[in-house]
Amino acid sequence: MDTTSNNPGAPGRTGPGAILRRLAARSDRRQRITHTEHLPSRAGAHSSWPDGIRPEVVAAIESAGIERPYRHQAEVAAHALAGESAVVATGTASGKSLAYLAPVLSAALDGSEAPNGRGATALYLAPTKALAADQLRALKALAGPLGKAVRPAVYDGDTPVEERDWVRLYANVVLTNPDMLHRGLLPAHARWSSFLRTLRYVVIDECHTYRGVFGSHVAQVLRRLRRVCARYGSDPVFLLASATAAEPGESASRLTGVPVTEVTEDSSPRGELVFALWEPPLTQLHGERGAPVRRTAVAETADLLTDLAVSGVRTVAFVRSRRGAELISLIAQERLAEVDRSLAGRVAAYRGGYLAEERRALEAALHSGELLGLAATTALELGMDVSGLDAVLLAGYPGTRASLWQQAGRAGRGGQGALAVLVARDDPLDTYLVHHPDAIFRRPVEQTVLDPDNPYVLAPHLCAAAAEIPLTPADLELFGPAAPELMPALEERGLLRRRATGWHWTRRERAADLADIRGGGGRPVDVVEDGTGRLLGTVDAGSAHTAVHEGAVHLHQGRTYVVRELDLEDSVALVERAEPSYTTTARDTTAVSILEVDREEPWGEARLCFGSVEVTNHVVSYLRRRIVTGEVLGEVKLDLPPRTLRTRAVWWTVTEDQLLAASVDPVDLGGALHAAEHASIGMLPLFATCDRWDIGGVSVPLHADTLLPTVFVYDGHPGGAGFAERAFGVAREWLTATRAAIASCECDAGCPSCVQSPKCGNGNDPLDKAASIRLLGALLG
Repeated sequence: MDTTSNNPGAPGRTGPGAILRRLAARSDRRQRITHTEHLPSRAGAHSSWPDGIRPEVVAAIESAGIERPYRHQAEVAAHALAGESAVVATGTASGKSLAYLAPVLSAALDGSEAPNGRGATALYLAPTKALAADQLRALKALAGPLGKAVRPAVYDGDTPVEERDWVRLYANVVLTNPDMLHRGLLPAHARWSSFLRTLRYVVIDECHTYRGVFGSHVAQVLRRLRRVCARYGSDPVFLLASATAAEPGESASRLTGVPVTEVTEDSSPRGELVFALWEPPLTQLHGERGAPVRRTAVAETADLLTDLAVSGVRTVAFVRSRRGAELISLIAQERLAEVDRSLAGRVAAYRGGYLAEERRALEAALHSGELLGLAATTALELGMDVSGLDAVLLAGYPGTRASLWQQAGRAGRGGQGALAVLVARDDPLDTYLVHHPDAIFRRPVEQTVLDPDNPYVLAPHLCAAAAEIPLTPADLELFGPAAPELMPALEERGLLRRRATGWHWTRRERAADLADIRGGGGRPVDVVEDGTGRLLGTVDAGSAHTAVHEGAVHLHQGRTYVVRELDLEDSVALVERAEPSYTTTARDTTAVSILEVDREEPWGEARLCFGSVEVTNHVVSYLRRRIVTGEVLGEVKLDLPPRTLRTRAVWWTVTEDQLLAASVDPVDLGGALHAAEHASIGMLPLFATCDRWDIGGVSVPLHADTLLPTVFVYDGHPGGAGFAERAFGVAREWLTATRAAIASCECDAGCPSCVQSPKCGNGNDPLDKAASIRLLGALLG
């Protein structure tokens, strides 16, 4: 790996270096590039398919232009044929799909002469519908020469009802997602008996995305699948594909509950990648408490996407939020129309919450090249084979290094050179990373964090399992050590009843509905256009208070709406078309009470703790901000009910003597704690596979439970997600990096790049940057 600083790249008219030089041609832009990393091209290493891969499959692969497999592809296939579960964790575009498709297609041919024409079967799980649809296209193209022996089909919420019976009875490779497996397939396992009886392989694609609460739910869904398969006499092999990850075998074993062999040596060729770190400039404006305002990553990315589209450079811009994706698309379309009206229609947005037909149309337009630019959320990150892309823009650090490399790898998938640009948000972590490139390019990716034993996750899956097949004491071992402890409570609540044959589900409603595996916290809220009644999309229940409160600005397909009414009882947000000159940001108040301390260790006089807490959150108002600058225009009060959350947290306390030694006066204490809390939340994603929106925090000068100044950082999901526990384990490194990030920021009194938070419920007041540095120094000793 070669490294250069402030160097746009190697010469070349159409290479990624040349594209970057064009972007930075203006003098005011050159200084925005804080670092450029050049990853040279790499030759591939080949092998031969193991003997168990059917000759018809080898011939089909060769007819697709692939003469020999890469070494890692052949190695995964050999494990599969030997009946050993395996995970392939190699770089983007390294051919992971072929590694599992070769044994899957061979299995489909085995026994294809059976009476129903369906011998061995395979189940493919993708975290998104888009990825499953993309894999279906690839699978059909590859299996074309094999004729009717291979019958792949997608089975998800978009599958028409009239097609579902055919999929269940005749398809031998079924592509679905964990949601459909949980709610559709497993509860109706008796109708799927012929498929499950011959199930040989379960493919889990992009398995690094199954982390936190979502990953914990999927882990229990897979245990239920294994139990149902055993009922029908099958014991499938699990084949997993992951972006490069730390200890992928261990993570895959934790996800599936079976031993998994890891294959991590990437033997595929790679084109040149130029990766630039880009920091938007400071503006003349001032935000909360007079802090300097940096140009937003959304506005900066929209400019770059516009310039790339004008140059004919096919680009995907990844952005963290649905609103951000819509904004980037909208701004780029307006600016392209000023250059050439025909170009405006060649840029669009792509995000979750769109209707199925909208998603499919966008995917087809991107594949065909009709679209030059797409502003997308992570719904498009996961493995879609978008060939022909030249560049990727990342509007903000995506939360983990695994996701960063996954997104950057969307370009250059044909082996050609590619450009990736990380545009920093005004955020402690982003600012730290663009000025500390080693934290991106010299550190390994994170280990996936998930906790299948979380009682809030496990309990509803025990109920779902009992509804599928009555649970016996012998079954409980499959679900983990916490399962036997939960059974009496489930009996007491009247959810399960114990009889001679085991525990039975007792209710009329569907047991699967108890588990919300995406962690949305309840029924999604429908976003409906007032007057027409047209359904625009949905919003997770957990996000409704902040995203679609009365007065909120809502974007959909480049059109702007304002929420007229939020009906929480019926889960409906009524919106009307509008063109406001501002966006909205919800403000809230949060309180934490300690329920139980699980672990505790002294840091001199200070103490670091981990345990269970109850968080009470109340959205009280929203801010209106100018679209491009983020300038606050006003605040509007809201009348919404508070919500409570029982979860896991890490917290630390300091003593009065430590405050005296650090010269932190009582008048400065609240600001010091608050600033340290914000910065530590911003930095935790560098150490755990979380997003700052997965976690929350509270700081209190005198907490009722500890009777000391205390800072809490908690998981934003019922029962916890494993992030706070990870923070407890790496607390010294985490808080040392937090102090360094604050101290190295060039601002005088604190800004969004160090201690201000975009989701602060108190309007970032009070904050004391200097006192927080001294406070963290005293804490770390």
